[in-house]
Amino acid sequence: MAVTPTFLWRIEMRCPAAAVGGFEDVLDPFCVALSTFAETDSDNPDDFWRIEGFTGSEPDEKTITLAINKAARKLRLEPPSPTFELLPAKDWAADNLAGFPPNRIGRYFIHGSHFDGPPPAGLVAIKLDAGAAFGSGEHPTTAACLQALDRLSKQRKIRRPLDMGCGSGILSLAMAKTWKVPVLACDIDAEAVRVTNQNARQNRVGRLVRAVAGSGYRTPAVVAGGPYDLICANILARPLCQMAASAAKALEPGGTIILSGLLVRDAMRVIARYRTHGFTLHRATQIDGWQTLVMKW
Repeated sequence: MAVTPTFLWRIEMRCPAAAVGGFEDVLDPFCVALSTFAETDSDNPDDFWRIEGFTGSEPDEKTITLAINKAARKLRLEPPSPTFELLPAKDWAADNLAGFPPNRIGRYFIHGSHFDGPPPAGLVAIKLDAGAAFGSGEHPTTAACLQALDRLSKQRKIRRPLDMGCGSGILSLAMAKTWKVPVLACDIDAEAVRVTNQNARQNRVGRLVRAVAGSGYRTPAVVAGGPYDLICANILARPLCQMAASAAKALEPGGTIILSGLLVRDAMRVIARYRTHGFTLHRATQIDGWQTLVMKW
């Protein structure tokens, strides 16, 4: 059966490094994915960054530009000039599969359904296809979380884990397969919840992984399932800071939280916020400009 090519719009803008977080917050509601890059080829490579946002529907240029201008006024900056580009039609899923070879991260062997060989002996195999929800193990933040889970598995038994902001569910799958215990996954995006539950069934841990839609730690299922002895939260720096107090209430004494999805420049802000709620830093891992924190409460 022929696959219909899909379309993708890109929204791009440049801004000073100190304003990246503010403009990311502006673009986030309009996009399904965001990327930021230091511009090493600019006249001021240390001062300017490029932000790219992607969406599957035609963006409302006027609304987005007005939102950017409003943020620029608050930041006392000249408004950046965003560009809107329709990328060529292509079969993104097929391209992602082609560019998604098996990947070993610690004890975990992540592969797509197109991989037909046996997984290496002694490794935990996770079958995951590129799709609408993000998290294939290739991004540094996901890889660092998997490394943290691998280290933790050698230190203690986990009984009640929570995957906050589950995306594709890769961390939920890893926890379920590592400790053979029920895992609660939560995401604000209903599509991520659907994909996580689907991936759990595909990996034969559907009876262990339960994904629910909700707004963070206030989600009824999350409240009812706590307290947790392990929380994985691979999100973004700003929401991680906003959720610090709620995370402290959700984690049991002596519990561990893995915080990821933050750039190195945001790490101290996140650490400081969690320390005010009783957390202590246990380990920090940096990969390609991204920071992952392991903290205990």
